[in-house]
Amino acid sequence: MRVLKNNLLCHAVVWLAVAVVWIPVRAGDAPPGSPHYTYVIVHGAWGGGWGFREVDRLLTADGHKVYRPTLTGLGERVHLASPEVNLTTHINDIVNVILFEDLHDVILVGHSYGGMVITGVMDRVPERIRHVIFLDAAEPDDGQSYFDVFPASRFPAPPVKDGFIMLPYPAANRPIPHGVAQSLKTWTEPVSYKNPAAKLLPATFVLYLHPNQKVEQRDAYFLWQRALERGWTTRTMVSDHNAQDSHPRELVALLEDAPRDRNKPNP
Repeated sequence: MRVLKNNLLCHAVVWLAVAVVWIPVRAGDAPPGSPHYTYVIVHGAWGGGWGFREVDRLLTADGHKVYRPTLTGLGERVHLASPEVNLTTHINDIVNVILFEDLHDVILVGHSYGGMVITGVMDRVPERIRHVIFLDAAEPDDGQSYFDVFPASRFPAPPVKDGFIMLPYPAANRPIPHGVAQSLKTWTEPVSYKNPAAKLLPATFVLYLHPNQKVEQRDAYFLWQRALERGWTTRTMVSDHNAQDSHPRELVALLEDAPRDRNKPNP
């Protein structure tokens, strides 16, 4: 009987070891010993921090700290919407999160319109930032507005009503959360990008591509070229424009790897 019990115990230990060894590592699961970062993620136009809920969950599960604030007048802060909300308002939103939460070594992430916001944040508090990641995002030069980066002559603008940029799709009958109209001034106010310290920050520009699409075929190829001119690391990812919805695990894997990127000397 003792021999039988010992054999059963040995088999149990072996099967437990096998079970532990064969647990698969999924995309977005950081391997043991990976560094833990503090992410501040800025959503795109019409959106809200709610759009990055799954990305937050995956990053947090990997041991990172994540902040995904919603910009004034959008998402759960729609009750603060006003035609007077401008780009500076949104830059202040993020700068104040960093300052009042006393964040340092931040991985600053901006998606789409969020690229305008994080550019202004880089200019204001570069000493608090470790790395910047532009996700298929606006990448303005100093003094440019969103409309300067994406002129209406090349990129048809959504309709404007009562000082707000309306959504390019119907949302009235959709359940909350959903996109909401955004103040026009957030797209017309130019950004400041003058701080020499901001221009030295390590940065990564990510261009989303459809399967088999080449970089030069994207309408945002000029942003890829601008990133190269700045000496930033450029990456691609197969996704539609909202990878946080369609490819969250792949996006998290990229967000965890990109902070290792370093700027290249600008000739």
